[in-house]
Amino acid sequence: MKGQFRGLVIDRAVFLPSVSLLLLLVAVAGLFPAGSERAFKALQASIVHYASWYYVLVVAIVLISVLFFALSRFGDIKLGPDHATPDYSNTSWFAMLFAAGMGIGLMFFGVAEPVMHFLSPPLGQGGTVDAADQAMRLTFFHWGLHAWAIYAIVALLLSYFAYRHGMPLTLRSAFYPLIGERIYGPWGAAVDVFAVVCTTCGIATSLGFGIVQINSGLNYLFDVQVSPGVQVVLIVITMTLATLSVLAGLDAGIKRLSEINVTLSLLLMLCVLVAGPTVVILQTTMQNLGDYIGEIISKTTNLYAYNPTDWLGGWTIFYWGWWLSWSPFVGLFIARISRGRTIREFVLGAMLVPGLFTLVWMGIFGNSAIELILHQGFEGLGAAVQDNQAVALFKFLEFLPMSTLLSFISLCMVVIFFVTSADSGALVLNMLSARGEDNTPALQRMIWTGVITLIAIVLLLAGGLSALQTAAIATALPYSLALLVAIWGFAKALQLDAAKRDVTAVHPHVTDTRDWRKRLRNLMQFPEEDEVQKFQREIVLPALRDFGEELGEYGLHHRIGNEIAQRGAVRLEVLNGEDIEFVYEVRNRAHPIPEGNNAAVALETLSENEKFHRAEVHLMEGGQDYCIMGWTREQVAMDLLNQYSDHLQFVHSLR
Repeated sequence: MKGQFRGLVIDRAVFLPSVSLLLLLVAVAGLFPAGSERAFKALQASIVHYASWYYVLVVAIVLISVLFFALSRFGDIKLGPDHATPDYSNTSWFAMLFAAGMGIGLMFFGVAEPVMHFLSPPLGQGGTVDAADQAMRLTFFHWGLHAWAIYAIVALLLSYFAYRHGMPLTLRSAFYPLIGERIYGPWGAAVDVFAVVCTTCGIATSLGFGIVQINSGLNYLFDVQVSPGVQVVLIVITMTLATLSVLAGLDAGIKRLSEINVTLSLLLMLCVLVAGPTVVILQTTMQNLGDYIGEIISKTTNLYAYNPTDWLGGWTIFYWGWWLSWSPFVGLFIARISRGRTIREFVLGAMLVPGLFTLVWMGIFGNSAIELILHQGFEGLGAAVQDNQAVALFKFLEFLPMSTLLSFISLCMVVIFFVTSADSGALVLNMLSARGEDNTPALQRMIWTGVITLIAIVLLLAGGLSALQTAAIATALPYSLALLVAIWGFAKALQLDAAKRDVTAVHPHVTDTRDWRKRLRNLMQFPEEDEVQKFQREIVLPALRDFGEELGEYGLHHRIGNEIAQRGAVRLEVLNGEDIEFVYEVRNRAHPIPEGNNAAVALETLSENEKFHRAEVHLMEGGQDYCIMGWTREQVAMDLLNQYSDHLQFVHSLR
C-alpha cells in the first residue's frame, strides 16, 4: 500500500518490514559479530562445496541470454514505448554506468587482484612468467563480460516491464513472468523487501570496507592516523556529501559526479600508461584481451574439478555471488537511466563499453604492477599488497613520477566513487520503498543515506561487516533460482512482443471526416492534466464500457480498470481463456511543451506551466505513439475495435 505516511510517499508494505529486518540483522551482526560471521561463513563454504557448479551454470546462462536478446530480432524492441527516445546522452549514460557498476572496485582491485593472483595462483608456482600470464587472464575473466551481463539482465527485465508495460520500477516487476499480477500484492512486496535488505547490506559493507582505503590514502599522503575513530568521521563526511548529491537530484548529482570521475579515470590511466613501460603495457594488455576472448568458454566452465582448490571459492564463486547480490541495486539504477534505448543498443552499450574500459584499466594497472615485481625487482610491492590490499594502489603509485599528485587524484576518485555509489544506492532504496517513484520529498531521500551511514558505523565499530557481507552473498543462491525463471518468462514476453510487431494491420486508420477543423484545433492545444482526466472519465471510460458490454453478448469476459486517480489510466482487458489477453489502455502522460529548451530538460524539473498532457494509447507491447485526446466516443470505440482486430489476427498467426 503506497501513500502518505507522516509526509513521506512510501510503500508501507515494503518500507516498514525492510527497516525492521535491517535493524534485526544489524543487531545480530553487531552484538554477535564472531558467531554470526562463523555461521554465515559456514553457509558460504557449503554453497561453494555443493553449488559452485550451479553458480557457474547460472552466470553462463545469463551471459548467453543477454547476448541472444541483443543479437536476435528481439534487439529492435525498445525499453519503453515504441516512440521513446533516450533520456541521457551516450557520454552521460556511460559515465553513470561505470560509476555505479564497477568504479570503486577498480580503484581497490586494479593493482591488488593481479598481484595477488601473480603471487598465489590457483595452479603452479607464484612469481613466475606463467603466473603473470595466468594472473591477468583470471583478472580479465572476473571483471569482464560476465559481471556486466549479470547487471544487464536485471536492468533489461526491469526496464522492459516498467517502461514498456507500465509496471513499477522496482525489483518485483522483473518477476512478473513468474508470479503475474501477484507482484502488486504481498509476494511483490516481499521481493522488494529482499532487494532493499540486499542493497543496504551491500552498500553499507562496501562503504565500511572502502573507507579503510580512504583512511589508508590519507595516512600515506598526510600521515592521518588509521583508526576506527577516524574511519567513523570519514563515513560521516562521505555520506554527508552523498546526501547533498541525493538532494541535488540525478542530473545535478550522480550524473555530474560520474562525468568528473570518468575524466579523472582517463587522466590517471593515461599517466600510468605513459609513466610505465608503455610498449610492454600495450603489448601485454592486447595479449590479455586476445586470451580472454579465446578462453571465455573454457574459463566460464572451469571448476578445477580434477585439481580441487580453495582458490575457486575465494575468488570466482565469491565474485559471482557478489555480482548477483549487487544486481538488484545496480540493475535497478541502470534501468532508471536507460529508458528509450533498444535492447540491442542497451546491451552493447551497457556491456561492451564499460566492460572494455574495465579490462583496459586492469590491463594497464595490473601489468604495470606485475612488471615492477617480475622484471624490475621491486618485490616489496608484492609483500605490501599481500599485507594490506587497501594500500595496494598507493604503494604502486610510489614507483611512478609525481607519485604524490597521482595519489591525491586517486584519493579524490575513491571519495567520489563512494559518494556516487552511496548516492545511487540511496536513490534505488528510495524507489524500492516508494513503488518506483523517485520524485519524493527530500527528507525521504535523506532517510536512506542516514540508514546506510548508521549501519556502516555500527558494524565497523562492532566488527560485524564481514558477517553482513557474507550474508548478502549467500542470498544470491535463492535469488538466482528466481532470476532464471524470470529470464525464461522475459524470453516468452519478447517472443510475443516480436510476433505482434510482425502482424500486418487489416483495418483503415481512424479519421474524422465530419469535422476536420475540430481535430486541427485539438492538435494545436496543450491540454492540462485535469482536461485529460475529464476526457478519460467522460469519453474513454464510457467507450470502453460500451465495447465491453458488446463483447459480453458474444460470451467474452472483460475487465474495466479505472485508475485515473492512482496512475492516470483507464483500461479494458479482454480475457481470452488460454489465448493471450488483449489490453487497451489510455494513459494520461505529461510532456514538455515544445518551446525553448524544454525538450532537453528532465520532465520532473519543469513546472506545470511548462508541461502539457496527452491521452496516449498503450497496448501490451507499450505505447503506440498516438494521442486520442479530443476524439469522440464513437471514434474511441472504433480505434478499440481496430486494435482488437489486430490482436485477433496476431493470436491467429500463433496457432
